[in-house]
Amino acid sequence: MKRLSLILLSVLTIVVISCNQISNKKIPTGDTSQTLFKVEEGFVDAHGVLIYYKVVGKGEPLVILHGGPGASHDYFLPYLMPLARKNRLIFIDERGSGRSEKVENTSAYTVENMVEDVEAVRQVLELGKISLLGHSCGGVLAQAYALKYQKNLSHLILCSTFHSAAKMNEALKNIKEKMAPKLRAQIEKMEKEGLYGHGEDYEKGRYTAEYMKAAWGKGYFPYLYKNHPDPNYDPVANGIMAWDLYREMWGANGEYVIDGNLKSVEYTNRLSSITVPTLITVGDHDECAPSISEEMHQKIAGSKLVVFPTSGHMTFVDQPTLFISTLNEFLNPGK
Repeated sequence: MKRLSLILLSVLTIVVISCNQISNKKIPTGDTSQTLFKVEEGFVDAHGVLIYYKVVGKGEPLVILHGGPGASHDYFLPYLMPLARKNRLIFIDERGSGRSEKVENTSAYTVENMVEDVEAVRQVLELGKISLLGHSCGGVLAQAYALKYQKNLSHLILCSTFHSAAKMNEALKNIKEKMAPKLRAQIEKMEKEGLYGHGEDYEKGRYTAEYMKAAWGKGYFPYLYKNHPDPNYDPVANGIMAWDLYREMWGANGEYVIDGNLKSVEYTNRLSSITVPTLITVGDHDECAPSISEEMHQKIAGSKLVVFPTSGHMTFVDQPTLFISTLNEFLNPGK
């Protein structure tokens, strides 16, 4: 029995050595080598709210903020992963979203509180100066962070976002006005009747499936994708989100008006105080109208504006190669 154990131990040792040799070996693939990117994840206790984070990649830190409000970092994957070759990516789920902790008092879901959450993540992970990317409503959060903690930033990237709820409401109104009359009438009828509290008990805290299909499907889809529509996009499945947060921040009266606490977002007269290198990107068919990004570009001195062709709101899906190369050139010039 003892001899058998020694034989098994010898075999196990050989296997471990062999595995280690394989894992440490880089196998040429053209002009690059295979590389292992390990994922680190955890939670930062940000003033009593646990904020989920995921880290992958190497290089200077790039913190990435998702939209929704109430979505999660997952929709960035796998599209933003090529950035991990040159930057250390830190994805977070904002408070109440994704894997992060929910709060019972929904009035705590504010841009201001989320700014402090981002700062807590930066401090606890000891990131030093960071590049900050915000997409959609995450871009609003990124602006708010820059307006308070600009000293902690090396770069700011604002993707398909807005600086003024009033301007965004104009863009949403235009989208609605351009709809086919029958679709617009269907959407407005449901909005007038109220979008919550319908169906079975388990359905009453969210939009009806009929409204999701009409608003997020037929109404929004042409402004979400253009060049590479996601064949897996499902407006009803898109409803898996933080509805309590969404109603607090976006509002309860439909997709085409911001009347939650985000309506207080009016940064127009403050953007000129941003002096950190800033990249602004938008799709030419974006739901966040390109004119909004153009005004942001005018207000932030020295900023760079890139309008991606044949692109909707999900520019990194419609133009993945162009999106990644644009960000790499901005963050890592000459590398």
